[in-house]
Amino acid sequence: MRYWKKLTGNEIRERVFGALNRNVNYKERTTLGIPASHLDENVFNQDATYLKDAPFLSAMVHNPNHIGCHTLGDSEQFFAGTQQIERELVALVAEDILKGEPDAQDGYIASGGTEANMQAIWIYRNFFLREKGARNSEIAILCSADSHYSMPKAGNIMNLPVISVPVDDTTREIQPEVLDQKLEEAKADGIGYFIVVSNMMTTMFGSVDKIDTYVNSLKKAGVEYKVHIDGAYGGFVYPFSTADEDLTFRNPEITSFTLDAHKMVQAPFGTGVFLIRKGWMKYATTEEAQYVQGMDATIIGSRSGANAIAVWMILQTYGPHGWFEKIHILNYRTEWLCNQLEELNVPFYRNPSSNLVTMRAASIPFELVEKYGLVPDSHHAPNWFKIVVMEHVTVDHLLPFVEDLKAHLAGK
Repeated sequence: MRYWKKLTGNEIRERVFGALNRNVNYKERTTLGIPASHLDENVFNQDATYLKDAPFLSAMVHNPNHIGCHTLGDSEQFFAGTQQIERELVALVAEDILKGEPDAQDGYIASGGTEANMQAIWIYRNFFLREKGARNSEIAILCSADSHYSMPKAGNIMNLPVISVPVDDTTREIQPEVLDQKLEEAKADGIGYFIVVSNMMTTMFGSVDKIDTYVNSLKKAGVEYKVHIDGAYGGFVYPFSTADEDLTFRNPEITSFTLDAHKMVQAPFGTGVFLIRKGWMKYATTEEAQYVQGMDATIIGSRSGANAIAVWMILQTYGPHGWFEKIHILNYRTEWLCNQLEELNVPFYRNPSSNLVTMRAASIPFELVEKYGLVPDSHHAPNWFKIVVMEHVTVDHLLPFVEDLKAHLAGK
């Protein structure tokens, strides 16, 4: 591990407060040129005694703006201290979790998985337009039917068609022959460039796409493509629950990743991670952002540096071994739930590496859906309901659900 080490609370506080001290202090330095400041002190007490022991809350109050992509080099000088923490966080995730080569990836802390997916699609669309001479109508987003709704959202915003490939209803896998047919239909419609979004655990099922299925079909079709991995749900789970390295930067077919820190990492909402190999962020650089030091290559523009600090603090508190143990504890609880469902003959889907269990709706009465807050695949006509075994979902929480379900199935 190059960046990921378990740190004590004192070490974390010292590091974060040191970074904040290297940022601009609006009370001590006359700063006239930027439309930024600390949080309004008429509302948010800057001198509250608890802030000295609360690095994340202090970062919120200091309000650093992390506009731009700091791994590219030049960035706004006013927030250099906390930008360095974000750089280290990006490297930690890219290298220590996703097996990237040292200093070979760029990235930034996005507002979430939706933005990170759109960032990748934006970059590859621009690459095909500029480098391949493609027209917008010749480029398509290719993903499975279980993929997140950010793909059709991106297609709508960027005026790109979305080719959604059906999956097997039981295995949740893409069938190669169906994918081949979809590609031939797309080629007949004049599409020759594909932005592939492959899933590292889908939001509804926790299912994992086989990247070779995409690659083999795309090569057979003789088309150009780039591959992005949507690990918004699985990015902080799958690398720890499997030895499979297909979905890491060691796979040369993959260029970029999305991860969400506001899911399994339990960071504040509005916190995702976008990672991409060096040399690609230039396709998103907005040259018109001349007043921004280093310009801007992100969709979001201005963003809080406190979110990056929160993720860094959480991961450094656990350390790599602590995080590994956390994920495996969650998977043990998930395995317990699956064993109970099997005994009750309740049909369900679960990827063996996932802490997400999705049950056929026909077996689950509405009263239990309401009582236990189960989430459907569709609120209008549900076919599935899911349970996500988060840290707060212990076996003691799962047991009453199992007992109620058992009583329902027994007709009591």
